[in-house]
Amino acid sequence: MSVVVRPAGKGDIALVLNLWAVGGENATRPDDTAEAVEALLGRDPEALILAEVDGALAGSVIAGWDGWRYHLYRLAVHPDYRRQGVATVLLDRAEQRLVDLGASRIDAMVLDDNDLGQSIWAARGYHRQSEWSRWVKGSPRSSG
Repeated sequence: MSVVVRPAGKGDIALVLNLWAVGGENATRPDDTAEAVEALLGRDPEALILAEVDGALAGSVIAGWDGWRYHLYRLAVHPDYRRQGVATVLLDRAEQRLVDLGASRIDAMVLDDNDLGQSIWAARGYHRQSEWSRWVKGSPRSSG
């Protein structure tokens, strides 16, 4: 199996949203929107990395840098392509991107009950940082 890795473009947004709907592991998160993905691509066109197998979208990861910290988000592999090396190829590219930007430390967002995701990150040398908790707030523009 040959995996092609490339940055996402605006023409990929619908495919990415579909991938996240079937390959994402967080049913409680707010819905992803085309506008949010387009804003990401507008701010950092190289951040959203896609993996394709035979022209089909197999996976994605966001390798973001906010000017201070280096983060990995939204690692998702379509169920039909899991355990075939897609995540490894994506993370190789994502980590290299962040190192090229100057990263000395990279963090990844992983749900506590995402056992599959945790095994991928652990295999890559990541570990849970127990002294931190994630605090979230809805959009200041919304009432919820």
